[in-house]
Amino acid sequence: MKKKLHGRYDGMKYGWLKDTKKFILLLVAVYLALRLVVGFSFVKGDSMEPTLHSGELVMYLRLDRDYQKGDVVSVRIPSGEYYVKRIIALEGDTIDLRDGRVYLNEEPLEEPYIMGETEEQAGAVRYPFRLQKGQIFVMGDNREVSMDSRSFGVVGRGQIKGKLWFRAGWLYADGI
Repeated sequence: MKKKLHGRYDGMKYGWLKDTKKFILLLVAVYLALRLVVGFSFVKGDSMEPTLHSGELVMYLRLDRDYQKGDVVSVRIPSGEYYVKRIIALEGDTIDLRDGRVYLNEEPLEEPYIMGETEEQAGAVRYPFRLQKGQIFVMGDNREVSMDSRSFGVVGRGQIKGKLWFRAGWLYADGI
């Protein structure tokens, strides 16, 4: 009788250990996925309106490093904060601001997603500005209130954390 009870106990102990290993493996996989594949960010402020609104949760992909003009990205600005902005120009492009519009390589940029006029801001950039190797110029869609490359300067590819993949517009930071 003792031997039978003891045998059942060893089996339960082994099953618990096996389940614990599976659970730890699952935690490691989720951690690696969140650290290497995807990231999350909350939109702060009105700088991306009308595309994104303050408090929206966005998910970005870290693996997709093929950035294009028009992509919305999570970027670490020189102060160390993370912002969600749109890529306007890439290395080799010349950007100019005049008459409330953006000119890219001497052509007016078509931007149906913006709100407001695009004016110069006091900052590190003088126009026309030619982007050097590895530089990216980002701006918010709500140009009149956005703090972007016009004020803090261009960003490097390494400062971009990922390209916007998904947004949860129904989830607001104020409502959590």
